[in-house]
Amino acid sequence: MPKIEEELDTGLALELPKQYKVLLHNDDYTSMEFVIEVLMHVFHKNLADSEKIMLEIHHAGKGICGIFTHEIAETKVHQVKQLAKTNGFPLLATMEEV
Repeated sequence: MPKIEEELDTGLALELPKQYKVLLHNDDYTSMEFVIEVLMHVFHKNLADSEKIMLEIHHAGKGICGIFTHEIAETKVHQVKQLAKTNGFPLLATMEEV
């Protein structure tokens, strides 16, 4: 049998997935306590970090809750909207590409 050598290009160009920041926006109706609760339950922040982010949202108009891949960021936004609706608050969550 003849010996056949074949070169294969096995170099794959892998890229990191795009990242998205999830933002909560200030409004005049959502309570600060509810925002802290959302930060702790949806974004798994501790109480001190939740209070810090909540105050940033309150004073700056919006605050970053975390940076995630598209699918996870989309899920977090949906979870916030569902929790807000269930609890009667108009809390707005959005995502922006980093």
